[in-house]
Amino acid sequence: MYLNTEPKEYELVYVIVNNGYGSKILKYSRKHGITGGTIFLGKGTVKNRILELLDLREIRKEIVLMFAEKSLAYTIMEDLNNEFNFAKPNHGITFSIPVSCFVGINGQSKKNNEILEEGEIMYNSIFVIVYKGNAELVIDAANKAGAKGGTIINARGAGTHETSRVFAMDIEPEKEIVLILSEAESTQKIIDSINSELKIEEPGNGIIIVQNVSKTYGIY
Repeated sequence: MYLNTEPKEYELVYVIVNNGYGSKILKYSRKHGITGGTIFLGKGTVKNRILELLDLREIRKEIVLMFAEKSLAYTIMEDLNNEFNFAKPNHGITFSIPVSCFVGINGQSKKNNEILEEGEIMYNSIFVIVYKGNAELVIDAANKAGAKGGTIINARGAGTHETSRVFAMDIEPEKEIVLILSEAESTQKIIDSINSELKIEEPGNGIIIVQNVSKTYGIY
């Protein structure tokens, strides 16, 4: 069972912006209290007659994931909204989702027995962020604990332990995000297996973030 040892609430902040702005979002956020984040690529659509004539209807996007205590998360989102003009069309969006538990962030862990309340939450989403090349190890460890597979997403990170500097420029190493949907009763075993195999609790080795899933289709 999860032990509720930390009264603070945490959020996973999502910021979706046009290609090239992800690093700017992270740089701004880190100056205002966020310790790190992860960027991965996406693809958006826009209705514009000129772009359609040029067959350029798809716009590359960057999705930034940042983890923070709830009050800081809300402050950062408001500041980003003001700084990057999200109120204007196609400038970006941001939203946050509560985190049920986490492992390996700033040497801390937070576990919460609420995600296992019978009859309420049937599934959890487990985000595991590791260096490129370790995603398969995450999948193997999760499968040993009862997971039925996962999805690997390429990304890049920028945090206290991840960023080096060359010629006064930040170099952001490539990351892999593993997304696993698990039955709530199996989540703890999967987390423990991944943590044991990859030493997630040691600084710089990775991050595990768990969120509750409200509804699912296509899981057998």
